[in-house]
Amino acid sequence: MGILVFLITDVLSAAWQPTKLAAVAGYTGKGPVTDGAIDLLALFGGLGLGLLGLALYEQRYLRRIISTKRKLAAAEENSDNHGAKPSPVGTRDKMPQQHGSELFGNPRHLATMIAVGIGLHNFSEGLAIGQSYASGAVALAVVLIVGFGAHNATEGFGIAGPLTGISEKPQISFLAKMGIIGGSPTFLGTVVGSVWVSQLTYVMFLSLAGGALIYVTLLMYNTARRESRNDLIMVGLFIGLLAGFLTDLIVSLGGA
Repeated sequence: MGILVFLITDVLSAAWQPTKLAAVAGYTGKGPVTDGAIDLLALFGGLGLGLLGLALYEQRYLRRIISTKRKLAAAEENSDNHGAKPSPVGTRDKMPQQHGSELFGNPRHLATMIAVGIGLHNFSEGLAIGQSYASGAVALAVVLIVGFGAHNATEGFGIAGPLTGISEKPQISFLAKMGIIGGSPTFLGTVVGSVWVSQLTYVMFLSLAGGALIYVTLLMYNTARRESRNDLIMVGLFIGLLAGFLTDLIVSLGGA
């Protein structure tokens, strides 16, 4: 979880810096006002979409689960009326709360949302690599590739975090799918960035990633509070933050 907290600060600061510069330039007359306004809209729009988009998706997912379970419960109740023992009173009333907690504590669902957030972040990293290559800074592009590769290895722990401790271990196919969701956007971003430079796209994907990561981090924290002690959570948070800052420092030193 500490790695996710680091990524939130990392992606939002990376999105805010060029947006702030564009807004200040527009205010002081050193640049177009529209550029700053558009970047601000992209930043806050992406942040809101990342937060609210996952919330709406989760509500829809939850309604689908509840609807399916209610149909199964109704079928079971009909069979009970033909001779089996009756269902406990209040089962149907408790169902939304039960499946709500089941959804929030679903390790695979949570890992998938984390992978999506990291994938959005990695797309913006790919844009940085591709734009460096397109501008002729090949050495910087190589440094970014090596540095981001090491940094992204730590992001894998963020995806795997919800899967630790579950009785049924995830299949290789599921882990491979998480790797594709979280990692392949780096390559896609590199290709796009090498042929098309757009600060607007860069800011939009960073803010989208920031919103998504805030959402899944809060879900992960709520789950951890139910299943672990707070002191252990804080130790893990510190270790994750330390790993994130150190790998980011390595990238910065390599490009110095």
